[in-house]
Amino acid sequence: MRKSKRDRLESAEIDAVEASDVDVEVDELTDEEAVDIVTDLVVDDTEAGPIDEKSAPDDRAEEGPLDESEASPVRPYVDLGGVKIVPREGLHLRLEVEEGSQRVVAVGLDFAKSTLQVQPFAAPRSTGLWHEIREQITDQILKQGGTTAEVDGPFGPEIRAEIPVAAGSTPTADGATTRLARFVGVDGPRWFLRGVIAGDATVDPEAAEKIEDLFRSVVVVRGHDPMPPRDLIPLHMPKANPTDAARTTV
Repeated sequence: MRKSKRDRLESAEIDAVEASDVDVEVDELTDEEAVDIVTDLVVDDTEAGPIDEKSAPDDRAEEGPLDESEASPVRPYVDLGGVKIVPREGLHLRLEVEEGSQRVVAVGLDFAKSTLQVQPFAAPRSTGLWHEIREQITDQILKQGGTTAEVDGPFGPEIRAEIPVAAGSTPTADGATTRLARFVGVDGPRWFLRGVIAGDATVDPEAAEKIEDLFRSVVVVRGHDPMPPRDLIPLHMPKANPTDAARTTV
């Protein structure tokens, strides 16, 4: 029987991670930054229409992103509450925190000259959010003067966007006035995981494959408490546990 990609890589990744460090950085966001395009596209449901069918790869339960019930109990993870991240050589973690409430609102992953921001949200058990949310993302980018295209990506439908750099924001390395981004989403059991990809993974196939594999490796911890659909599943600073094979620094 042919092993899945995840099974083939798991032992090698566990061996490699024992020699690696996972750095964790905390970025405080002002009120203005907290409503930036990369952190606030999903939480506004004031104009939400009917929730649609789920959108996820056919092999999601085997290859990820995984639900906590589907994840290997012996694999090392960095526990961030609503998500668990598989540590790997060269990975840098950033927790994006609201300045006033000190609530962690997103997890940023710097890897392969790219960034992947992930946010887990509560969702209904039998229906999904991604089909509807894509329309909202597209509308918001167009209002900002950007452009979008919907394509069929490795996780299903995704949005490729060119977004104007806001005045006062950190300029891009080459001084460009726009930045490229990929918006991906996966509907899981009672959760929705959104990813925003920037950097080399928006243009370079090799970097894209590495970031897509990183997104696949995320484990979502929905918990058992009732939550309204679209509520952010709580995130927190890393918690050490016996399965964490990497040293985590803050």
